[in-house]
Amino acid sequence: MTTHESDAHESRTDESTGNTAGAGKEFVHEHTPRLAWSQHAPEVFKAMVRLDAAARRGLDPVTYELVKIRASQINRCALCLDMHSKDALAAGESVERIIQLAAWEESKHYYTEREIAAIELTDAITVLTDGFVPDDVYERAAKLYDEKELSQLIAAITTINAWNRFGVSTRQAPGHYKAGDFK
Repeated sequence: MTTHESDAHESRTDESTGNTAGAGKEFVHEHTPRLAWSQHAPEVFKAMVRLDAAARRGLDPVTYELVKIRASQINRCALCLDMHSKDALAAGESVERIIQLAAWEESKHYYTEREIAAIELTDAITVLTDGFVPDDVYERAAKLYDEKELSQLIAAITTINAWNRFGVSTRQAPGHYKAGDFK
């Protein structure tokens, strides 16, 4: 057993919160990422960082993190879920709202009307099984966001979906991010 595997079997402490809820439990070893894509395609990575920074401009930071978490839930990107949940918590978001995000349609009372519109639009843009964003979803968002805000929101949703695809396809491992590392 390698040192890495041995460490994974010991009790874990969440580095960002100090939580030792898993103390004494034996965990499955952490998978190895398939590819360090950002090292092999540094210009693409830098372009993504610039796109991310541009997409967030003018958006409410709480809504921005909720959108990132929601898209990452749908896309099953563990790295992005880890990162954006920690960033949201560090920014003062409640654990309860982050947990309820997975079932937002049954938990709307946890969110503002604008947040719901952003979350619903995130779902529609992330899952394009109908081939388009439904008119009613778009219209609800357009009533609550002006055209500049809506454009930025669509850009933010599109950007996190791109990040998710990098994370999922290369199997980036969660658990090592500390809140604010990439801010």
